[in-house]
Amino acid sequence: MSDVFHPRPNPIVAAMYTARDMNVDVIVMHGPAGCSFMASRPLENAGVRVVTSSMKDNDLIFGGGPQLEKTLMEAKKRFDPKTMAVIGTCACTIIGDDIKATIGRVDLGGTNCFAIDCHGCLDNNTEGAIRALKAGANAGIIPQDECDRQSALLKAATALEKNKGMAGRTYLRPAESPTKLSVCRRIIDTLSNGGKVAVVMIAKKELAYRFADIFEAVDTARKRLGGETFFVANLDPDKGLPRIRGYCTDILRDLQAKDVAIDRIIGGLDEYAVVGEEMHETVKGFSPDLTVVLGICHGYPGLDESCVLVTDQPRELSNYLEQGFTAVGEVGSHGLVMGAKGIITLETAQTLRELI
Repeated sequence: MSDVFHPRPNPIVAAMYTARDMNVDVIVMHGPAGCSFMASRPLENAGVRVVTSSMKDNDLIFGGGPQLEKTLMEAKKRFDPKTMAVIGTCACTIIGDDIKATIGRVDLGGTNCFAIDCHGCLDNNTEGAIRALKAGANAGIIPQDECDRQSALLKAATALEKNKGMAGRTYLRPAESPTKLSVCRRIIDTLSNGGKVAVVMIAKKELAYRFADIFEAVDTARKRLGGETFFVANLDPDKGLPRIRGYCTDILRDLQAKDVAIDRIIGGLDEYAVVGEEMHETVKGFSPDLTVVLGICHGYPGLDESCVLVTDQPRELSNYLEQGFTAVGEVGSHGLVMGAKGIITLETAQTLRELI
């Protein structure tokens, strides 16, 4: 049995999201109709067409190539995409379908269609993303140097999860979030007494759209109550895949419109696993009385009783609470941010606004 007993993210889904981040127009799932169904719906909300070859039991015996050919031709006819990625699944991998050969048999005109060799039994979910990146680079979708950079970051993210996150624990039950009231009162009390509050966002991809809402709320609290604040975030708009850079641009635009400034931008939204040390050293220079950490909180070193953690993952929340940290959950955030083009309300931020 694996050392990790609770469910973990799927490599196939990781490949799907990476194809989206490379701005692929259509994703074709070569497998049963229900494979990755729950991931497909929010991806379509984000503007990516997701279709399936809908393999049946006969395809498992005689091969799924003809069914995939029909799917590719229909996708070309219906959407006429510039780019299309065919992602493998457990079913087509087990029977040995040659996706590349099947693509080569179909006249897709000017559509750049490429295969991502993937299945759900890979050791780490990040391996699905790395395979998608390599396939994208080979197809000319992204530069090779960006593929190499992204792959290194994903390996760092895997190491982080195994050392400090969910992948390092045998079983974590999904936790229910404590009320945000006590957390927001700590922020209010610190500022009211002339103290210093640091807010550190170390977010992953589109979840930044929700976590970033805290900056405006804390900034408003400072203006009304006093005290000092220091904002740090991984929102570099010049780093990452095209879609991810766009997230940073959207968020910085919205914050600027509300006259909120990030004091230090350290890294991009794909660098959450490697920017923690620099963020921590930067915040130490501010000497905060309270530090609010949002996103991949375990990527930030030196967490202690002076920190408040905000996560979107119920099992990660359980991980933090079991270690004795003050933590709250913004559960369900991922569904809210898919397809977003601007900052979305955070419950913790909204609670703070109501209290001030």
